Amino acid sequence: MPPEHESSALSPEQDQEWRSRLTPEQYKVTREGGTERAFTGVYWNHKGRGTYACICCGADLFRSDSKYDSGSGWPSFWEGLNPEAISRHEDTSHGMVRVEIRCRRCGSHLGHVFNDGPAPTGERFCVNSASLDFRPQD
Repeated sequence: MPPEHESSALSPEQDQEWRSRLTPEQYKVTREGGTERAFTGVYWNHKGRGTYACICCGADLFRSDSKYDSGSGWPSFWEGLNPEAISRHEDTSHGMVRVEIRCRRCGSHLGHVFNDGPAPTGERFCVNSASLDFRPQD
């Protein structure tokens, strides 16, 4: 059973609004807790300088200078832009115990955070490209 998401409490009208604003993959990832295939997302190997924001509500989540190549096939960051912008939740789906990360503002599923990242945090925020929008640095 997928983790509980804000979308489970949405009215049919609100759900239709999300479906009209997002691509099918973005909806599956952000509103239903899905995962895109590794090495397929637009940002997994992206090198641009700027800010990564929530595709649903526009909240700033990660800076490009905290992005690194983890070899996982998903965009990986060693820290969030603002710890208050990302919420953490226990995820026991798929027979595993993991820490799911969501946008605190709108509840969108972003991915998971693991304790195998580089210094200085030791964390790896493994994020779906479909949950992100990139804003280039001016």
